[in-house]
Amino acid sequence: DFEQGSGHKLLLSFGSTGKLAAQIRNGAPFDVLLAADSASVQQLAQEQRVVAGTPFSYASGRLMLWSAQGTLVDAKGDILKQQRFAHLAVAAPQLAPYGAAAMQTLTRLGLAEALAPKLVQGESIAQTYSFVASGNAELGFVARSQVWENGALTKGSGWLVPATLHDPLRQQAALLNRAASNPGARALLQFLKSESAKAVIRSFGYETD
Repeated sequence: DFEQGSGHKLLLSFGSTGKLAAQIRNGAPFDVLLAADSASVQQLAQEQRVVAGTPFSYASGRLMLWSAQGTLVDAKGDILKQQRFAHLAVAAPQLAPYGAAAMQTLTRLGLAEALAPKLVQGESIAQTYSFVASGNAELGFVARSQVWENGALTKGSGWLVPATLHDPLRQQAALLNRAASNPGARALLQFLKSESAKAVIRSFGYETD
């Protein structure tokens, strides 16, 4: 939508927020960062690697326990207590905010220690999703946006994890220093604040301000 409306072209690079932040510190040629948390952006801001005043929350994510199997995950997530599975996929908590949220959830449910032998760790939330979608893990903690469209699961079965079980997944964007005078980068950030962009973001299971 942004490319069609603005004439600018985007070159996208995907990865865990932690790895992208590390690449920025090492001089990666990125103009805009869309992080899966706020802490990473705020840390980069403290290091003066982003243009002052540009960070903002573009979406709030939700964590979902999901399986590609249609009836495996119940509506209350009780399968975690029943442990009727061999592998539970989570994103690396030290790299991926959704992975940190998954481990907080297991800890607050009192299940982190019991389920530790069953955990399969993905480097990013995208890799974690692929583990579950391929069936290599029967279920896993993914971003709702990966399995959600227009108000419903695209396939499989899932439990929307209550937001009270983990820290908020407020996802922030920021303009990086090298793009301070890049009109396309600034236009993208402005577009993400528009009502049309927010409608698209919400359609994929995120929440917006």
